Amino acid sequence: MNKRPSKADMRRELERQMADFMREGGEIQQVRPGESGLEDGAALRPPFAGGPASQPRTPALDVLAAIDARRKGKQPRKAAPRRQPRKKIIYDDFGEPLREIWEES
Repeated sequence: MNKRPSKADMRRELERQMADFMREGGEIQQVRPGESGLEDGAALRPPFAGGPASQPRTPALDVLAAIDARRKGKQPRKAAPRRQPRKKIIYDDFGEPLREIWEES
């Protein structure tokens, strides 16, 4: 049973292959970011790309400006004061304390 190669093993193997390639006169070409090695990038197109043309986008800057203006006009809400719970002692029929409970006031 063979164990799976670790990342370090794969990295060493790749570096060895690159060194062999360079030693044999190979040359590394620079590729622009976003460029694909696929023929005409056919596999990069989404499956629905052949459908109807996309619609032009609707500018929404005026709508967003109106929303921002409404937000700025409102006064910030004040947080409701938190009520501190009170400890209440429950007594039995003879006036002896049974237990303590906490009540919201």
